[in-house]
Amino acid sequence: MRHRRVPSGPAPDLSTRVGEVRLANPVMTASGTSGHGAELAAWVDLGRLGAVVVKSLSAEAWAGNPAPRLLALPAGMLNSVGLQGPGVAAWAAEHLPALTGAGAKVVVSLWGRSVDDYRRAAEVAASKLTAAVVAVEANISCPNLEDRSRIFAHHPRSAASAVAAVVEGLGGNRPVWAKLSPNVTDLPEIAGAVLGAGAAGLTLVNTLLGLALDPATGRARLGGGGGGLSGPALHPVAVRAVHDVRAAYPTAPIVGVGGVATGSDAAELIAAGADAVQVGTATFADPRAPARVLDELTAWCLAHGVGRLSELKGRAHA
Repeated sequence: MRHRRVPSGPAPDLSTRVGEVRLANPVMTASGTSGHGAELAAWVDLGRLGAVVVKSLSAEAWAGNPAPRLLALPAGMLNSVGLQGPGVAAWAAEHLPALTGAGAKVVVSLWGRSVDDYRRAAEVAASKLTAAVVAVEANISCPNLEDRSRIFAHHPRSAASAVAAVVEGLGGNRPVWAKLSPNVTDLPEIAGAVLGAGAAGLTLVNTLLGLALDPATGRARLGGGGGGLSGPALHPVAVRAVHDVRAAYPTAPIVGVGGVATGSDAAELIAAGADAVQVGTATFADPRAPARVLDELTAWCLAHGVGRLSELKGRAHA
């Protein structure tokens, strides 16, 4: 049996910054894929990750979409969970303590159905955030809403309004990262709009719009109808998004997400211009995926002579 040679040498410095947020390494979980709290703690040392991004929360509890909600596909997954959650206040009381106890840095994801909803969610969050919470991600791009006009990230003006509402609601309490959609014609334009509205960083990207049908009945295979496509099929879309937005905004903090299942996937997004990455759909198949990606990224850097993450960042633009 042939064994893979494990690269040896001094451990690379994987520390990074997303704007003012310092992270020990660039690997985070992705919102909506690892629960509201410390669900992954049985498989992963959460304190070892760059940060844990929790499932999106609104001001009040939300039931989400009817089942079935998930569908495995050859190149990824289609989901229509519909932003189910307990609400910000209940999350802070029931789930945040476990994350803090696990030593995790936390990024809180917020969503709303209107600009006022975003503001109210942020106002509730502002009074509940502990020192463990390092940033707030404004999810303005989830496709799992019955009214597609409520996907704020489809239009520069509405995207800017939603982000400004979160920034205002937080009162400067935490930096805001705007999570944007790939389902648009000019992503750099929308990125510029949210940066102008006060976003301290960008998360690129959310899922692609998708639909799976049972041909025998013509009915949707998911209870909510269509859903969001994630996983390996999304990865080149995310790489392109990060690359193009980094080219347009050389100094903007960017978190890359989409189909990250290996250390090489993470390295590719960082080379495209990401300051950090998130691991999402891979976690459904392997709850150890975030830690494994971190280990593989470390090995990749050793094998390719990368001593510091800064040597890899934005390599595609050199």
